[in-house]
Amino acid sequence: MILDSHVHLKHGDAAKTEYTAEQIVGVMDAVGIDRSVVFAMSTTTVDSIARAIAAVQQFPARLIPYAYADPAHTDANRRELRAAIERDGFRGIKLHLGVAVPSDDDFAALCALAADTGVPILTDFAGRADVLGRLAARCPEAVILAAHLGRYLARDEALIESFVRSAEQHPRVYLDVSGVVLPERIVDAVARVGAERVLFGTDGPHTDPNLNGFARSAVEQIRGLGLPPADEAMVLGGSAARLLGF
Repeated sequence: MILDSHVHLKHGDAAKTEYTAEQIVGVMDAVGIDRSVVFAMSTTTVDSIARAIAAVQQFPARLIPYAYADPAHTDANRRELRAAIERDGFRGIKLHLGVAVPSDDDFAALCALAADTGVPILTDFAGRADVLGRLAARCPEAVILAAHLGRYLARDEALIESFVRSAEQHPRVYLDVSGVVLPERIVDAVARVGAERVLFGTDGPHTDPNLNGFARSAVEQIRGLGLPPADEAMVLGGSAARLLGF
């Protein structure tokens, strides 16, 4: 099974680009992706939940919902996040520090909620390895999934190293390898923390060069790493399936 652990119903780009469930599943069918985690961002928590519910209702066997935690209003949205997880079957929380950086106390409260409800908190740290290090030490019971090996399209070797080192030091820090342009660092991450804590994602949909081509290149990147077959299968879907209980 190929499980894409990072797909946007609504992006965080300047245009706040949106994609429909039909478009996402069309890409999955074209590329051979079996299931995808979907979420909306650059919106309110309540709206993100509604969008994900609508998408999953259309394709319950293909799409897996995460709820977006608006980092500027963490106190107000924790009730909605808990309800989405406990009542509506959401399987994770999405947070993006490029939008706003919550205080350590607010972030810790979100991590505590994730741990209490048994879901991961997928976080784009926007390069803030210091925040990951503090939170992983403060909330060792939470599964923190660091997007993009630390920062989208990062070429800063030292920055990537700091995130991989955090995963080495904290056994419940997982690494999302969507949007990674230094593929050798994916190989390094697998060798150091294990394929079970490295998750494939496309960070799609994107139109470069087209929707199907973007997703296909992400799959081919993992297949071209030369990983042992068991590790490749784990990264492409097994690690996410295990984490999410599929």
